[in-house]
Amino acid sequence: MVTKQKILIVDDDENIAELISLYLTKECFDTMIVHDGEEALIAFESYQPNLMLLDLMLPGIDGYQVCREIRSKHNTPIIMLSAKGEVFDKVLGLELGADDYVLKPFDSKELVARVKAVLRRYQPAKPETPAASRGKVVDYPGIEINLTNYAVTVDGKNVDMPPKELELLYFLASSPNQVFTREQLLDQIWGYEYVGDTRTVDVHIKRLREKIKDHPSWGLSTVWGIGYKFEVK
Repeated sequence: MVTKQKILIVDDDENIAELISLYLTKECFDTMIVHDGEEALIAFESYQPNLMLLDLMLPGIDGYQVCREIRSKHNTPIIMLSAKGEVFDKVLGLELGADDYVLKPFDSKELVARVKAVLRRYQPAKPETPAASRGKVVDYPGIEINLTNYAVTVDGKNVDMPPKELELLYFLASSPNQVFTREQLLDQIWGYEYVGDTRTVDVHIKRLREKIKDHPSWGLSTVWGIGYKFEVK
């Protein structure tokens, strides 16, 4: 029997939460609904969802703080829900570790598609069998980026990061010294259907730089006026 993937829905609007649950249940997801930030943090630990749909405007602890606390301990994908459409809100949500950002009112099919897309990108590490190959791995002195197991090690230590950060790093490192525009990176990592802006890329590069410091023989470089590259010296 196939285990259903679990979605934790956090929204103080009961009607919207129930509607989201209905959409996802029809797509064979298991759902749990909570209505405030404090409940969300408790439910997250007990329910252990595969993905969290998180409204920003919550009573008590808001969605930003919930995202910050979850992300400090877990890499579980988070999609933020908000009626706010300003670029600042999107960027702040992404900087805190959200994997996607959906504006209300949303189309039910689009929301379900985004949930499925984020879950497809998130592949927890699986134990390798003796015959397993290295799969999709890029390595340089002091760093190994494994897209098969979604793992990054720097100087022998594992570095936790959400799926899209890892995919962005892997994509750049797979083509050393090649410059990619922000638009190209959006298309490659988020897909043509992603409704976002190029600042999304800047946010993820910033987060990668905070986690992975430049090495004497490689580093993430900004090519002003164009985009980014993984520079190998």
